Amino acid sequence: MTLKICVAQLNLVVGDMAGNAEKIVAAARTAYQQGARLVLTPELSLCGYAAEDLFLRQAFTDACDDAVKAVALALADLKDLSVVVGHPTGGDQRTRSVAVQSRFNAASVLCEGRVVATYAKRELPNYQVFDERRYFTPGQGTCVFEAGATGERVKVGLLICEDAWFERPAQEAAQAGAELLAVINASPFHVGKGNEREQMMRERVLACGLPLVYAHLVGGQDEVVFEGHSFALNADGALAARAPSFIEDSLLLQLQRTPAGLQLSGSVAPDRALDADLWDALVLGVRDYIGKNGFPSVLLGLSGGIDSALVLAIAVDALGRDRVRAVMMPSPYTADISWIDARDMAERLGVRYDELSIVPEFDAFKATLANEFMGLAEDTTEENIQARIRGTLLMALSNKLGSIVLTTGNKSEMATGYCTLYGDMAGGFAVIKDLAKTTVFRLARWRNAHDPYGTGQMPIPERIITRPPSAELRPDQTDQDSLPPYEVLDAILERYMENDESIEQIIGAGFASADVERVTRLIKINEYKRRQSPVGIRVTHRSFGKDWRYPITNRFRA
Repeated sequence: MTLKICVAQLNLVVGDMAGNAEKIVAAARTAYQQGARLVLTPELSLCGYAAEDLFLRQAFTDACDDAVKAVALALADLKDLSVVVGHPTGGDQRTRSVAVQSRFNAASVLCEGRVVATYAKRELPNYQVFDERRYFTPGQGTCVFEAGATGERVKVGLLICEDAWFERPAQEAAQAGAELLAVINASPFHVGKGNEREQMMRERVLACGLPLVYAHLVGGQDEVVFEGHSFALNADGALAARAPSFIEDSLLLQLQRTPAGLQLSGSVAPDRALDADLWDALVLGVRDYIGKNGFPSVLLGLSGGIDSALVLAIAVDALGRDRVRAVMMPSPYTADISWIDARDMAERLGVRYDELSIVPEFDAFKATLANEFMGLAEDTTEENIQARIRGTLLMALSNKLGSIVLTTGNKSEMATGYCTLYGDMAGGFAVIKDLAKTTVFRLARWRNAHDPYGTGQMPIPERIITRPPSAELRPDQTDQDSLPPYEVLDAILERYMENDESIEQIIGAGFASADVERVTRLIKINEYKRRQSPVGIRVTHRSFGKDWRYPITNRFRA
């Protein structure tokens, strides 16, 4: 007996039930022609993940119910083909005869025009970016269905994502007669998450003694990215197959019944470096945010510094040079090497590059405020005016041309407030919002050493990477005038913000008390800025966004 299985690793769009259904049908038909008789699609594949409060709208769930029926009918002519699709179900019925009804994160098995089984997710995650208990009720029981041609059928136990991180759902599926576990998933990316998933599923198969197929979503959705990386494990925990990461793919598997039991096999995409995953996550996040929201192009302020350089390189890899524009906006304090390096990088990448001096506008602002500021020394006020002039110019270009502004601030700056509201924070999408400054430098060097998208050159001038970082808003300014060295700042940030260590624990680990108190104070007093920042790509397990929900008014010290 041989059962061919297809994992349809798809990039879907939230709320586009018709488009998602069409993509699922096309993938299933192609897989059927290749001999597959079981097709797995990702969690909530018909509506996309995560639909957030759309789940609370009955019309949304009703549209998903219709899409399930449409997919079943569209595949009715394919004999012996079982297709697993994810969708929400339940809620208030169209008749309104029931005032309140449970809503489930479900998966249905479609075969020859019918829904032959439906399973509701049992374990609902409510941590990090997950908020499923807001929308769904936990399911009960198991779902074991048969797949394959008559006489060669295999009993498949169906699980949804978080279910497989707990022992009981898989064990109960095995007790109900399952010979194979099929797990459909939408698990947001962070660096290293793919390896974590493989290891956890390895523990699961070793515990229950069944082979497992893990079907995962790919694509960007607002701030989260799904990297694909679907895979299959045999009952002994050995890797049987793996799909590539960050692209759509149809992973074809063979399940054979042998004297030793069921054995899975298929192609195995190679292991990847963590920085390669990180780069591709940022590229995919930009490409899908721009593409799925219908923006024709992007623009950004190119300063000659490391942050804007990295964002420009990511944008070009994501969108191509013709859809990216860079604007250099020199002030009285801009060093010659800044515009020289900015020009150099723009030429290397072949993007449109313009220089708009902000000196006249800055002089005009100071003249207008001269009487109000008489007798007062220049300080951050004048620095912020420069940043806000630049933000105004970029937003004017955005309004006139329809391009979205990519902001260039990093996680270290967002944490400490080393950024200007309505200035460098002005824009529509924060590409490196979740990258610490030390990671920015490391990733810039990685991109210069690699050419994953075939641009044929080193995109970032070396001097941009090696010169001391500066906002260039006053004479001879460097970031370390206002902040601890980034190696220290980022280490404290990781411990306090990402790992929830206390101030005392961090000091006890050997960090200077003054540095710890200073950094943690800056994190707390700048929450109001972060609340007003653009959405940005999440690449760590704790980002400033859904992962971080702290009050602005807050006197708690530890």
